[in-house]
Amino acid sequence: MVTPKIRDVQCMSPAGLHRMAYKEWGDSSNPDVLVCVHGLTRVSDDFDVLAARLCDRHRVICPDVVGRGRSGHLRDPQYYAIPQYVADMVTLIARLDVEHVSWVGTSMGGLIGMVLAAQPEQLIGKLVLNDIGPSLNAAAMARIAEYVGQPRRFASFDEARAYVQLISTAFGEHDDAQWRKLAVDVLREGEGGWMLTYDPALSIPFKAMTPESVQASQQLLWAAYDAIRCPTLLLRGEQSDLLSRETAKEMTRRGPCAQLIELPNVGHAPTLLVPAQVDPIDSFLRS
Repeated sequence: MVTPKIRDVQCMSPAGLHRMAYKEWGDSSNPDVLVCVHGLTRVSDDFDVLAARLCDRHRVICPDVVGRGRSGHLRDPQYYAIPQYVADMVTLIARLDVEHVSWVGTSMGGLIGMVLAAQPEQLIGKLVLNDIGPSLNAAAMARIAEYVGQPRRFASFDEARAYVQLISTAFGEHDDAQWRKLAVDVLREGEGGWMLTYDPALSIPFKAMTPESVQASQQLLWAAYDAIRCPTLLLRGEQSDLLSRETAKEMTRRGPCAQLIELPNVGHAPTLLVPAQVDPIDSFLRS
């Protein structure tokens, strides 16, 4: 079994330094680097199956975005936003000492990848967007906002696991071992019980969004998407309430004209824990 290394890098926000942890799989001298970035409240461990599959060909780097998992927290939560995350990833890639990388981004991780891929320096060689696009469904955003940042403690791991499964039903069907992994990855035991590992303050800018700010963000994201020129694969959960089929189809006609694959029996977002979801990424990166 391949064992990843846990590393970290110091990044900078206007409020000061913060530490971003990342898992590194494969040969650290391999110039073929794949960066995998998780969704809003998830962690680097979400890519364990994908990374184990691909690390014989790629140096796979899976960061915990600041405020999540093993990473530090921001001193000022207003900077929990895409521009800060993009800046942190530029710092990470500089640490890796490579000219460009391939990118797999789930949800928020895909938005970060879109912004990076839009830059004229061509930092991203190949881009995989996992159930995310420039237009975000308002009802789905409201669903996520209902649970993000709520201070919750659970008396037992089983109670905490049940909660993670409840808020993650859109992930689709998983067996007991997979649900346990999805819970273990985002839970820790502390004083007073079990809790989620992310900084509850990351919800502050998320919940401050207004219809007007969302509309402005979408215009910026479409402009970024239209500027992308690298080969792009778009995965969409067939039952996704965040990425509509209409938006996904539009993404096949604009910008990089993404290759679209719909994954059955899953909503937002595919967890990449099963071969049917990993195989398309593997094939795309090989092509």
